Amino acid sequence: MVPRRGDDRMTVLGALTVLIWLALLATGFWTTRENDEAAPRAAPARWPSVVAVVPARDEADVIARSLASLAAQDYPGDFRVILVDDNSGDGTGALARRLGSARITVRTGTPLPPGWTGKLWALSQGIPAAGAPDFLWLTDADIEHDPDTLRRLVEIAQAGNRKLVSFMALLHCDTMPERPLVPAFIYFFKLLYPFGWINRTRGLFSRWTGAAGGCVLVDRATLEAAGGISAMRGALIDDCTLGALIKHHGPVWLGLSKRSRSIRPYRTAGEIAAMIARSAYAQLRYSPLLLLGTILGLALVFAAAPALALLAHGTARLLGALAWALMALSWLPVLLWYRRSPLWAPLLPLVAGFYAGCTLASGLAFHRGKGGMWKGRAQAMVHP
Repeated sequence: MVPRRGDDRMTVLGALTVLIWLALLATGFWTTRENDEAAPRAAPARWPSVVAVVPARDEADVIARSLASLAAQDYPGDFRVILVDDNSGDGTGALARRLGSARITVRTGTPLPPGWTGKLWALSQGIPAAGAPDFLWLTDADIEHDPDTLRRLVEIAQAGNRKLVSFMALLHCDTMPERPLVPAFIYFFKLLYPFGWINRTRGLFSRWTGAAGGCVLVDRATLEAAGGISAMRGALIDDCTLGALIKHHGPVWLGLSKRSRSIRPYRTAGEIAAMIARSAYAQLRYSPLLLLGTILGLALVFAAAPALALLAHGTARLLGALAWALMALSWLPVLLWYRRSPLWAPLLPLVAGFYAGCTLASGLAFHRGKGGMWKGRAQAMVHP
């Protein structure tokens, strides 16, 4: 029997998906080996001075836990905390002041000017108030830290003379929508920003940059040399923009951590979708062509394999099944890092479809004048 032309095309598509997944697996993006336990570290002869700067807007439900974890740091060097209350309407600043810690100073932020995102405007007010410490610790108001977190950040910076060290905080992952969607957020972030490439100081892919904004230790003098926060004032993806700025001046390090944990739950899939859509289109440089290419690429990489495995015949079906298995394998390490069932792994194509929908929604929101919507602010109103 002579194979039909359609069967040949399906076989070629199946072979292509297998090759794509073999290439992706070869990058190592999917592993969890880049983490704060495995990172080289060294205790400094003199512990550098550090000031944590915390931007906060309407964080009354989490601010006490977050700030208490900062005040409890067992750091041997000089350390203090500045919280910038970014025009909160829920009493965030008052709750922070009630903690009464000598380490914590609370400042009331001024109104947001045009051209700035809220978080970066708050940081731009807190950093000058920090004075001239050796390092700045930029951490979000919904992150809780173990007492040795700052010590570990500094030890990793010391070991490799890293100008920036960033922990990808462990996100809240207990509600039903979070169980598949939150590990996938980390998975797709690592796909775009492979930690191993970011941490390289030489060789192939060593120019790759990135950071995770919930927990960033940055050399203050290097940040100033890079132009300071004002050099990235309108960035929605502020963490990766910061990573790129700093890596032009010295090595950086990014890895997973369980020392820093997000304490804000996402109770519905809609809340997670809003978090993704806030910056997805910014990642694509606000380009409709890149948006179209991304959706088509997601379809090829994540949808073609299960479609072939379920609907095709013969060799094409086998190739689709193999690509699907490789895809599921790539998600397993992050699922296990989050202590989620491996049974979620084969469902990655469905989760990828959810993320594709969020990316489309992000583009539509931008073109409706509501791009970058977060806590009542549309922060991507104008093309950067």
